Amino acid sequence: MYAFETTLVCLLALAVIFLFKAVKVVPQGYEYTVERFGRYVQTLTPGLHIIVPFVDRIGSRINMMELVFDVPSQDVITKDNAVVTVDGVIFYQILDASKSAYEVSDLKNAIMKLTMTNIRTVMGSMVLDELLSLRETINARLLYVVDEATSPWGTKVTRIEIKDIKPPRDLIDSMARQMKAEREKRALILESEGERQSAILEAEGERQARINRAEGLKQSMILEAEGRRESAQRDAEARERLAQAEAQATLVVSEAIGKGNTQALNYFIAQKYVEALQEFARSPNQKMIMMPLETSSLIGTIASIAELTKDTLKPASSATPKTKDKA
Repeated sequence: MYAFETTLVCLLALAVIFLFKAVKVVPQGYEYTVERFGRYVQTLTPGLHIIVPFVDRIGSRINMMELVFDVPSQDVITKDNAVVTVDGVIFYQILDASKSAYEVSDLKNAIMKLTMTNIRTVMGSMVLDELLSLRETINARLLYVVDEATSPWGTKVTRIEIKDIKPPRDLIDSMARQMKAEREKRALILESEGERQSAILEAEGERQARINRAEGLKQSMILEAEGRRESAQRDAEARERLAQAEAQATLVVSEAIGKGNTQALNYFIAQKYVEALQEFARSPNQKMIMMPLETSSLIGTIASIAELTKDTLKPASSATPKTKDKA
């Protein structure tokens, strides 16, 4: 009975060990390689798997996620013999677990050594100015070379970034002085350009101002000439109307004289006489007028004017009774 129980316990323990060796669970993001008697036979993807116990065994547990590691700093001699210190960072991902496990030994170390070698090759073929200004170009060339070299290992290098490029201290000081001189040069150029633009704008403004003044003077002269022309035209019209009035007055006086009324002639002479006195009075250089003046003649003349005015303004009704008397 005791021997039977012992055998049962041993079989149970053997079954547990057998089950432990046969069942394999692969977590997400990993793949396991399976070897049978030391030879690769298959790759286990994430999930539950059953393998042959004591015959098959897990060879390598491969991380299939994208990985990153730093490239150590190293000195690089450029094409123009400048020594710079360079470091970087690499992003890569394993696409084929079996190749990464059996085509290369120590994949991470192999990728790092390959990258460091190509950094010296690529950056050593460039001068210092290109090294400092063409970092994107350097990254692209390194990525192309390293990715092509790691393809047989079932690995994809997704990105290589040069983190820092440190020239020697004396070279940094020279670059700082050069940058300062360049900035001072640009400042002087910009200042000169500003002064030139200011002078141009000032001259343009002065020219526009002269044009505006000339335009204004031209318009003023045109308006003044038009004003004189209109004034002369109206003066001519006034003189013409005055001449017509004088002609009409002369005709009236002539008809009155023809009818035997000599007071019309006196009125005409008195009017001219008064106008002449007004002209003398308006003269600025004549403060005193000495001339023979007969007061009686003037009074007689004014009386003649009054009589003439009465005859002229006499209403027609006064003549009508005479007509009736004649009838």
